[in-house]
Amino acid sequence: MSLVAFDFDGTLSESEMTVLLGEREGVADEMAEITQRAMNDEIGYAESLRERAALLAGLAESEVETAYDRVQLRKGAPEVLEALSEAGVPTAILTGGFERGVESALAREGVSVDRVVANRLPVDGGELTGEVEGPLIEGTKDDALREVAAEFEVPMEGTIAVGDGANDLPMLRVAGLSIGFEPKPAVEPHCDVVVKSMPELLSLFDVRGVL
Repeated sequence: MSLVAFDFDGTLSESEMTVLLGEREGVADEMAEITQRAMNDEIGYAESLRERAALLAGLAESEVETAYDRVQLRKGAPEVLEALSEAGVPTAILTGGFERGVESALAREGVSVDRVVANRLPVDGGELTGEVEGPLIEGTKDDALREVAAEFEVPMEGTIAVGDGANDLPMLRVAGLSIGFEPKPAVEPHCDVVVKSMPELLSLFDVRGVL
C-alpha cells in the first residue's frame, strides 16, 4: 500500500499564499524575495515564514479571506487527486502554507485529501497579529510524513513525497520515493524522479503501479 504526500505552494498549486496575502497589504515584492531565498535554501524556512508573517501584521481578516479565495490548484492537480482517491491511495498535503487557503482551493475544485497538515495565521480583533503558528514552521515535514504514514499503517518505504522547495527536503529524504515537481536547483539532487507537469506525474504513478 502507498501513501502520497504533497507539498502545496509550488507543487499542487502555482499560487504562493504569502504573496497573495502580501498583495492585499502592499508587500508582495518583499514576500516574493523572502520566499525565493527560502526555497533556494539561502535562509532557514522558519526564519523566512516568521519574516513574511510579520509583514502581514494588521491585515484585516476580510482581506485575508479575499487572498485565500484566489488560491488555485495547478492545472491537472484535481485529476491526480481524483485518480489516487479512486485507487484507494491515501493522500496528504504537508505545507508550511495555511490550512484555510488549502481548504478553500480544494473545495473550489470539489476534491479532497485524507489529511492536511498546515500552519495558521492568528487573528486578533479582526486583524492578523503578524505571528504564525502550527506544526510545520520549523520545516519538520519528515516527522509529519512519519506520523501520517503511521496513521494509515503504511510503511515508510511505501510513502511517496512530491515537492519543489528546500522545506520539502526533510520529507523527500525519508520517503520511499521522492518526486521533484519542477524542483529548485538545491532540491533536484535529492529527488529520485523529476516531473514538470501534473499529467506527467499522473503517468508516473500509473507506470510505477501506484494506481
